[in-house]
Amino acid sequence: MAKLKSRLDPEVSVGYQVRLCHRRIDRLLNAYLAEHGIGSGFWYYLRILWQQDGLTQKNLSDAVNVAENSTVVTVTAMGNRGLVHRVRDAFDRRKVRISLTKEGRALESKLIPYAHRINEIAVEGIDPADVTICLSVLKRAANNIGKELDSL
Repeated sequence: MAKLKSRLDPEVSVGYQVRLCHRRIDRLLNAYLAEHGIGSGFWYYLRILWQQDGLTQKNLSDAVNVAENSTVVTVTAMGNRGLVHRVRDAFDRRKVRISLTKEGRALESKLIPYAHRINEIAVEGIDPADVTICLSVLKRAANNIGKELDSL
C-alpha cells in the first residue's frame, strides 16, 4: 500500500474549519430555536421566505441550496405546523408558490434576534476589519467552488 505523501491537517483545511464553524453555529441555533419548537431545517426556509415570500418551490430550493424533493418534505412539515401554505401561481398553474402564514411571519421578530446573537458570538474579540476580510474570502471561495461545480 502506497504511503500518503501528505495528510491534510484540519488546522489548515478550509473545508474542515468552515464545517466545524457551521456545525457549531447550527448546534447553537438549534438550541435557541428549540424554545419555539423549531429546528434549523425550518429556519433556513423561514429566513428566505421572510426576505421574499411567495417563492416557487424550485426558487425556494435554489435559495436554500437543497434538492427540490427535500424542499417538498420540509415545506409539507412546515405546512402541517401552520407556518406556510401552498398557493398555485395565478399566471402559471403548474407552479406552486410557498407563502408564510401569519404564524410563520410572526416568528420573524422572535427568531431573527437569535441569528444576530449567534453572529455577535462568532465574531467576539475579532477585529471588524478581519471579519470583513473573512466574509470577502468566504464569498470568493464559494464562488470558486460554484464555478467548479458548474463545470462538472
